Amino acid sequence: MIWPLLYAALWKLAPPLIGHYLRRRARKQPEYLQHWDERWARGEPRADDAHGAIWVHAVSVGETRAAAPLVAALRARWPDKPLLITQMTPTGRETALSLYPDACVRYLPYDAPDAVARFLGRYQPMFGVLMETELWPHLIAGCRAHGVPLFLANARLSERSARGYRRAAGLIGPALASLDGVAAQSEDDAARLRALGARQVAVCGNLKFDITPPPQAAALAAQLRQWRGERPLWMAASTREGEEALLLDALPADSPAVLLLTPRHPQRFAEVAELLRARGIPFQRRSNNTALRADTRVWLGDSMGEMFAYYQAVDLAFIGGSLLPLGGQNLIEPAAVGCPVLIGPSTFNFAEVTRLALAEGAARQVADADELHRTVATLLADPDARQRMGAAGLAFAQRHRGATARTLAHLLGCVGEAVD
Repeated sequence: MIWPLLYAALWKLAPPLIGHYLRRRARKQPEYLQHWDERWARGEPRADDAHGAIWVHAVSVGETRAAAPLVAALRARWPDKPLLITQMTPTGRETALSLYPDACVRYLPYDAPDAVARFLGRYQPMFGVLMETELWPHLIAGCRAHGVPLFLANARLSERSARGYRRAAGLIGPALASLDGVAAQSEDDAARLRALGARQVAVCGNLKFDITPPPQAAALAAQLRQWRGERPLWMAASTREGEEALLLDALPADSPAVLLLTPRHPQRFAEVAELLRARGIPFQRRSNNTALRADTRVWLGDSMGEMFAYYQAVDLAFIGGSLLPLGGQNLIEPAAVGCPVLIGPSTFNFAEVTRLALAEGAARQVADADELHRTVATLLADPDARQRMGAAGLAFAQRHRGATARTLAHLLGCVGEAVD
């Protein structure tokens, strides 16, 4: 019983610490100062509050995009129900507003019991879907108390995360056991979740395989190809802090190729621009909407929502978050449009997807920045190899589609009687 008591005590002390955290984050991203009332489910009711809604929680950008095919399936199943989408980050909120313009978009309140009760009392969702690994014990307990069925979708749990959860098994175990169902990405994810206490676990695959490029991506990709001209162009996608310096310091001075560098977090665009200036590397910003200059060596991808267009415009893509021990990022999107994929040594967040992509010839793995640049040079000089990797990527992405239908079927089996 000690873990639940400690957790509840923590939330009594948390508000001033969270206020300090949000103000600190706002130094780089002022949007963190907005909508504070939602973070504690306070404030007056609003005209667009969604009552009795289909509720989907996706913490940030990646999870919000991954939810898109499932959201479409849920809305097709219950076309007359409103949609409530919650996030924890400003970029996630912006993505949700773009993808779901008719939805009620809010921040999920922090996991203080009174905030959870206010949130559930205000919106009274028909049921809730938590994306990936969003396990908030008070929220889960509050849903159980309010009679709101709660389902974990696209669930993944690395061995590294599982070790941490096992140390707090007295808190996490009851939370997982209180979920009405879990759709896991892989057998390994399912086994780890069951071992921690989850019930009604089914392996449904990864929803990200079911995402399709937005219609405007092809036109933007054509424009980017026109702006690049005849020069080779490769991409370092979703890079994290520390990785850009490794990539830039190893950048070959005599390479004719241009690097399209896209940091994972938009609040770091200016920081990465300073890294380029400090190294004297000629660069230009994607946001300037101009063709590449003859002397440009790095194109800074300082935009949001254009990753599919980038992947269709470049010759190959390296997936960030994998050079340092950060677990990697999503490699499904480039594979799905036939873009050859390179990945670094750290892939624990996408272990199963990476294993399959490597086995099926859709990706290659490198050990460090120097090997990455050598592999890029080799592939840029070998269009046949790139074509084979691209074709393997298309086949890989197509082969693993279908998670949406499996997830919906499992959700209906777990909570259908309670919501129909």
